[in-house]
Amino acid sequence: MPSVLVVDDQDQVRQLIRETLEQAGYEVEEAQDGNEGLERYRRKAADLVIMDILMPDQNGLEGIMVLRREFPDSRVIAMTGGSEAIGLGNVLDIAKMLGVRRTLQKPFELKVLLDMVASEMID
Repeated sequence: MPSVLVVDDQDQVRQLIRETLEQAGYEVEEAQDGNEGLERYRRKAADLVIMDILMPDQNGLEGIMVLRREFPDSRVIAMTGGSEAIGLGNVLDIAKMLGVRRTLQKPFELKVLLDMVASEMID
């Protein structure tokens, strides 16, 4: 069963993604920030990481940098909502510069999430 690690500081977002992916046949682990996500990945690597960018403690960009440095073949989907509204520019473009191939803008449709995860698993 393919595994996904969901890293997001919002409980409702993690729960929605978990339920959606589990119904589609994925094994899902959760983490509430970048530090916890990296710890979980180091203990048991997931096939895919879905990483929120704007989080307390270690944000998603920092998490992606560490993940890509320690595990260059890791697959990551970066997601965020509202980064431009708070003056950070488009952090999803920065995530792509760090090696992320797919990005997801919140709010998103569940079908888009499922299609993106499926595509990332076969690429």
